[in-house]
Amino acid sequence: MTEKQPYEVTKAFKEFELRHYPAGMQIETIVQGDFMTAGNRGFRPLVSFISGNNVKNQSIAMTAPVIQQPSNGSGHSVRFVLPTSMDAKSAPDATDSKVKVIEVPAHNAAARRFSGSWNEERFESEGKALLEAVAAEGLASKGSLYFSRFDPPWKPGFLKRNEVLIQVTN
Repeated sequence: MTEKQPYEVTKAFKEFELRHYPAGMQIETIVQGDFMTAGNRGFRPLVSFISGNNVKNQSIAMTAPVIQQPSNGSGHSVRFVLPTSMDAKSAPDATDSKVKVIEVPAHNAAARRFSGSWNEERFESEGKALLEAVAAEGLASKGSLYFSRFDPPWKPGFLKRNEVLIQVTN
């Protein structure tokens, strides 16, 4: 079974969940292109890293979700969550200069779950609904929306788990 990024639901609302994410390790690449193209371009170097293309030649189990976030205009950050057993000391460094190993601090986020296909239009519409729901509950968001995919592209859309998230300050 694929390890999933851990979190604790601190409060459930009608339109979203408020979650606490503990600190953890991720690998990240920044790629150019539209939403779908960037997701595909970013996936390849990250798979290469977990397949052993790192300084330790260490294979690392695939986890979920794959995280994508708009970055610097036409670019996107694409990230894999590393297994919870890895920390800053045990995570291998990348051999590919396009891949960075990053430590993500503990944080709170609002998450809106949805099934079906994922594309830029869906991300934007679900993101708009999340931002409106967060504001309606009197919560303050920070940063930009990000998107989490839990399933491979070949899985039927009605079975896919997707989420749009935003960090919150309270």
